[in-house]
Amino acid sequence: MIKSITKIALVTGASRGLGKNTALAMAKKEVSVIVTYRSNEAEAKAVVSAIEELGSKAIALQLDTANTDTFDAFVAQVKQSLQDTWQTEQFDFLVNNAGFGVYATFAETTEAEFDQLFNTQVKGIFFLTQKLLPLIKDGGRIVNLSTVLARSTLPGYAAYAMTKGAIEVLTRYLAKELGQRQIAVNTIAPGAIETDFGGGVVRDNPEINKLFASQTALGRVGVPDDIGGAIAALLSEDNRWITGQRIEVSGGQSL
Repeated sequence: MIKSITKIALVTGASRGLGKNTALAMAKKEVSVIVTYRSNEAEAKAVVSAIEELGSKAIALQLDTANTDTFDAFVAQVKQSLQDTWQTEQFDFLVNNAGFGVYATFAETTEAEFDQLFNTQVKGIFFLTQKLLPLIKDGGRIVNLSTVLARSTLPGYAAYAMTKGAIEVLTRYLAKELGQRQIAVNTIAPGAIETDFGGGVVRDNPEINKLFASQTALGRVGVPDDIGGAIAALLSEDNRWITGQRIEVSGGQSL
């Protein structure tokens, strides 16, 4: 039996949380992974080692998605790494996961917090994806991360949710414009998840955890495996005909 050609995914913010889980879920499906990290190289290298233990290849590259001035150099690194590690010029899947949360009411949100959120989670994603387009194979896939908070509201997350609303609109435009290259583009929108996101508030605060669980049809908050597995499944060949969609993975939160 001839083994299929290795698929390669680039997952931003993959040293921890949902990005890490996604990278590992992809590796379990025999997909190689380019892991990006902003500051913690040790964590990123640990993810690379875990992927290699699963039998897939992986490398870690530093990337700050808020700093567009570094994107040309980063893309050059990706291009060289594809050649050195996989002897190819393009990769298959881009998962725009890198981001962070800011808890502040509308009245208390500072301009600096607003700019940091939009630079990382809107401007950064827009121009990073643009720069990487020549390296994405025709017939490839892009997944952008949103949130249930772009559909429902929770006081204190107005600016954060706005960035994800922008990403959902961008997803539809990318799906339309990149369709001519057979590149499918979708959004995954998680609900409340037990990670260190937002200081680990859902994971570490029993009252907050219980509150979100009570608002969720399936009776609990999510765990990283709920999201990484969903992204890996969306990127499988069985789902090649899905594009331009917002897919909520929340266990039925705030129905």
